[in-house]
Amino acid sequence: MRRACPRPVIAVSLLAVGVLLGGCPTTQPPPLEPQLAPQVVEPTLPPSFQPQELIGRWGLAAYHRPDDRARTETAARNQCKQPYVISAGPSGGLIMHLADQKEPQELRLKGSRSGKNYIGPGDDPPGGAQDREVVSFDGRVLITRWIDPEVAGRYGNALYVRCAPRA
Repeated sequence: MRRACPRPVIAVSLLAVGVLLGGCPTTQPPPLEPQLAPQVVEPTLPPSFQPQELIGRWGLAAYHRPDDRARTETAARNQCKQPYVISAGPSGGLIMHLADQKEPQELRLKGSRSGKNYIGPGDDPPGGAQDREVVSFDGRVLITRWIDPEVAGRYGNALYVRCAPRA
């Protein structure tokens, strides 16, 4: 049986076409680099309360569901036997822990244009990934929530209750 078009001829023909086209300049435009949206960096503004208002001994507990807040406040008050201490930093900040960090460090209280307050590293803009948002603060009860969704999912809302002064 004879073939109408032997295979070696097809292979040689394809090779020749490839060599001929390989030397041709391409007419395709260069690939476009993705345009990144400009990041808006929010300026740090003065907070609506002073860092000195947070310095002291606090009972600390956490909750995930808003329905648990009252129970958590009672649990936090009971933690005053072993309080979480927020102290003044050497350059005007607050000595507190970041998420998953063993050692506390100096953090800043930062205000934002939106009126929200944040606690976090001083070199980050307000609402940075390591910050926590101050959900509410009335002088006696402080509630914060981590900005990072993964961290917030693990830790929930931190509820601090100011401990009574030592007798």
